[in-house]
Amino acid sequence: MGNAEKFLKPEVIRQVSRLDLRAKFIVEGFIAGLHASPFQGFSVEFAEHRKYTPGDNISDIDWNVFAKTDRFYTKKFQAETNLTGYLVMDLSASMGYTHRQELTKFEYGVSLAAALGYLMIHQQDPVGLIAFDQKVRRSLAPASRRSQLANILSLLAQLKPEGVADFESSLHQVAGMLRHKSLIMIFTDLLADPEPIRKGLYRLRFSGHDVILFHILDEAEAAFPFEGMVRLEDNETGELIEVDADAIRADYLEEVEEFRSVYKSDCIRARIDYVPLHTGMPFDKALTSYLLSRQARG
Repeated sequence: MGNAEKFLKPEVIRQVSRLDLRAKFIVEGFIAGLHASPFQGFSVEFAEHRKYTPGDNISDIDWNVFAKTDRFYTKKFQAETNLTGYLVMDLSASMGYTHRQELTKFEYGVSLAAALGYLMIHQQDPVGLIAFDQKVRRSLAPASRRSQLANILSLLAQLKPEGVADFESSLHQVAGMLRHKSLIMIFTDLLADPEPIRKGLYRLRFSGHDVILFHILDEAEAAFPFEGMVRLEDNETGELIEVDADAIRADYLEEVEEFRSVYKSDCIRARIDYVPLHTGMPFDKALTSYLLSRQARG
């Protein structure tokens, strides 16, 4: 792994306190690793270009890019490049959980959202931000100018996961706020009643929007590393229960698998991109999911 690629690791990125640097380092690490991916040759610099194909107007060829790459690229027109995106953050108190005192689920989501914002702005795609619990609490209209990244990072840094989420009501509210077809990127642990979540997601999808659901669990929630008698606390209600970790591990892991499997199936039916993550996973999986989604809509 190269020096830049190390910043894809959550345990490395948590040592970077400035959110703007986190975003920059994650994206640079991601691009450094693209040589072994379907996006070989991708860079932020060339993101507003596409490969020349027979029939394209020769006058649209960017000869500066040809000089650097020895390949023909044409400049995309504004209508081709603009994909309006919204970063949608779940402010549920459960998102503030961390077992190993490293990145919380929310901090992982914020770091990922910051990186996606950085990537979109550098591709000249308008991007906005929405944060919700029982209703939409904060919002930032989409824009593609460079100063928008500072606005997004500033708002992300102010957000605190302290509420109880009402997915159905909040996502209905989000759908009502959107004027044009958009790419909605949701960052959540989905730890709530599944039926209202489904209804909220379907509302967005059936309103004509594309949706990527980043399902973020803590590494301990995904792997259950506990042993012996342990006391577990509900982040949102404060309720405490004592359990024998060894006795329930197999059942717990089966439940987690079922939990994710049900959402994956629901998302496939609704043509929503479902991306299961945990806080110990490198950020490149999520960024690749975004690029695949963008490529499919480009």
